[in-house]
Amino acid sequence: MKKKIIRITTVPQSLGGLLTGQLSFMSDYYDVIGISSNEQVLKNVGIKEGINVIPLEMTRSITPFKDLKAIIDLYKILKKEKPFIVHSHTPKAGMVAMIASLFARVPNRLHTIAGLPLLEATGLKRVILNFVEKLTYGCATKIYPNSYGLKKIILEEKFTIDKKLKVIGNGSSNGIDTSIFDPKIYTEKQKKELKKSLHINDNDVIYTFVGRLVKDKGINELVAAFTQLEKEKDNVKLLLVGTYESELDPLSTDTLHFIENNKNIINVGWQNDVRPYFSISNFLTFPSYREGFPNVVLQASAMKLYSIVTDINGCNEIVIEGLNGTIIPTKNTEQLYTKMLNLHDKNISGLDLEKCRSLIIEKYERTFVWKKLLEEYQSLENEIY
Repeated sequence: MKKKIIRITTVPQSLGGLLTGQLSFMSDYYDVIGISSNEQVLKNVGIKEGINVIPLEMTRSITPFKDLKAIIDLYKILKKEKPFIVHSHTPKAGMVAMIASLFARVPNRLHTIAGLPLLEATGLKRVILNFVEKLTYGCATKIYPNSYGLKKIILEEKFTIDKKLKVIGNGSSNGIDTSIFDPKIYTEKQKKELKKSLHINDNDVIYTFVGRLVKDKGINELVAAFTQLEKEKDNVKLLLVGTYESELDPLSTDTLHFIENNKNIINVGWQNDVRPYFSISNFLTFPSYREGFPNVVLQASAMKLYSIVTDINGCNEIVIEGLNGTIIPTKNTEQLYTKMLNLHDKNISGLDLEKCRSLIIEKYERTFVWKKLLEEYQSLENEIY
């Protein structure tokens, strides 16, 4: 009889998106149950991954009474299911899962850290988030930062002790399927048609951002750098693939104005498949303030895009300066503009775009990451409690 593992995220988009394929892979070895909010979307994830799912309402914001209810409800689920492992992702799910699984006496309470939103918080909010982070780590038996840089930050902030921390493989929560993120999939005809639909000319240089259109992702700096660039060059486009989060992390009024009124800034919104947009792009521009281990940079590199990223954990582990991209300081519009201008003027044929892809295949292929996590799970079976 297979041992039972429960995987939990705050929203099902994380369970089914950030961990695509991983739950199905693990179900060959364990009885996997997925827990998240939004019952209907969660059911679709369960069907896609071939696992059982249980809905649990959670919020992404600070809601003490709703959080307490979620902890109590999850405790009841855990007492019934009696899992061998509870493995959580995302901050709120981590807090709820680790507290509930401690009280339910789950032997292995695992939490993956894919970023620390609290690093940009200040004042009372930072104090609260620091407490929640330490509480989550204190209830867990193991913490998995998904990058070595993130592990270093956790130790510097004294959230937990070193022996509780481990990076799986070379980093990343799920790796990347390089057979899916492959530029060869798209023909010249397909790319030409997509460009035409977006009113992009063949000689345009396309800088692309994929992700949430929020302050923490550096969108204010990116739009400011681009508006400066287009004063110098008349054949540039900024392609934005993502959605706003106006309540959680709004952009400045000026940035929103430029996005909505500049014909050279193309906002295509949320896309289930970002590959076509990578296929027509020249460069990834990803000036984020903080990351865990950004899938976007992995995906872009696998699609043979040279990347401009900020000097933050994850990004500065994936990108090797001058090989598959270049690294700039965070919150620095001028440096971002300068790099965008330099790359515009540089002959793209002089860049080794094959190296962009081969680096990802070598270190972050999805099945490699899955097998390393499986080895970790299997090692826990031999521990005595």
